[in-house]
Amino acid sequence: MTIETTIAIMAQAGREAANQLVRVSSDQKNAALCAIAAGLEKEAAFIKQENGKDLVRAQEKGLSAAMIDRLTVKDETIAAMVSGLGDVVGLNDPVGTMSPTWIRPNGLQVARMRIPLGVIGIIYESRPNVTVDAAGLCLKAGNAVILRGGSEAFYSNQALAQIIHGALASTELPQTAVQVVAVREREAVLALLKQEESVDLIIPRGGEGLIRFVVQHSKIPVLKHYKGVCHVYVDDGADFEMAREICLNAKVQRPGVCNAMETLLVHQAAAEAFLPEMAQRLTEAGVEIRGCDKTCRIVATAQKARESDWPAEYLDLILAIKVIDNMDEAICHIAKYSSRHTEAIVTRSYDRAKRFVREVDSSVVLVNASTRFNDGGQLGLGAEIGISTSKLHAFGPMGLEELTTTKFVVQGSGQIRE
Repeated sequence: MTIETTIAIMAQAGREAANQLVRVSSDQKNAALCAIAAGLEKEAAFIKQENGKDLVRAQEKGLSAAMIDRLTVKDETIAAMVSGLGDVVGLNDPVGTMSPTWIRPNGLQVARMRIPLGVIGIIYESRPNVTVDAAGLCLKAGNAVILRGGSEAFYSNQALAQIIHGALASTELPQTAVQVVAVREREAVLALLKQEESVDLIIPRGGEGLIRFVVQHSKIPVLKHYKGVCHVYVDDGADFEMAREICLNAKVQRPGVCNAMETLLVHQAAAEAFLPEMAQRLTEAGVEIRGCDKTCRIVATAQKARESDWPAEYLDLILAIKVIDNMDEAICHIAKYSSRHTEAIVTRSYDRAKRFVREVDSSVVLVNASTRFNDGGQLGLGAEIGISTSKLHAFGPMGLEELTTTKFVVQGSGQIRE
């Protein structure tokens, strides 16, 4: 059987499973999630054994230490997957909920009902925990999911798929509600991206190269998140100690993630007082500073920034700093270089904060808080499938509700259109 035929059969099976899931109750879905969690705990040794095969192969191929770290499944990783499933069980099921009803002059009662998207294809790299996280969220939202993890996590993902299928079977849910592609070749990705008759949405999770590849080749709508070029703007008159704590957290707490600060913008009236101590704290934390001419005059250790630094997603302990004339320039700089992921302002001015929130076009805009809060769990969604930086059909962290859509429900009493 060819790879294209294998993927086409999986897509069709996913559509059939999605049709069955619309009849599944919240209690049944929660029972399945609990069964998956129990299976993960019971088969922890098996999961780590299979993960060990991936790690050996990764080392033989010379993958980076960072990649191997993301690939490794430890007891804490399994515990986090189990905990995450428990969080999803505790979330309200959005499927079937109704909006307020409005009544037309002819007496028709109109409302919207929240429904699953259908079949979701998720293409991702490295992290085996994504297999469980994505399966749990998609199931709770009533969607079937086809998961294609990176070839580097092949054995880990197949082990997790085996546990998930056993849990689904034990709770009488269709096993094809969660399918993991058992093909290493990239042809499987290309084949999946052609299944527009059976798959409703593609979500790629990984580096910019993977996402651009998916967008270029997909016949199915793609939820995009190319990169996170996140800014913090320190306003004139800001609380400098607050600003320093926010900036340090945004850059240093976990620099290799998409919601870490990559560029710091500082109002010229604040720069002389704010930057020296800020730069010292950053340098002590191991951050390399690349600054504009004004920044370099204030911070002796700063390297001169190039044009390529302003749109850069470093994912590392490197920070671009620019001193700007006013808030207009800050907003213009963000509009030019931002990836529409996360931006923050530190200010004491309610009016400037309000303007920043209104005019900055990013998926999450924060006032007096770290960019690191652009995360589904941190924002109260319980969990997320990813962060969308495109506006259709979601913008920002995608939780359960974002894995659904709505249809109109119209109740009549015999009305006909004249």
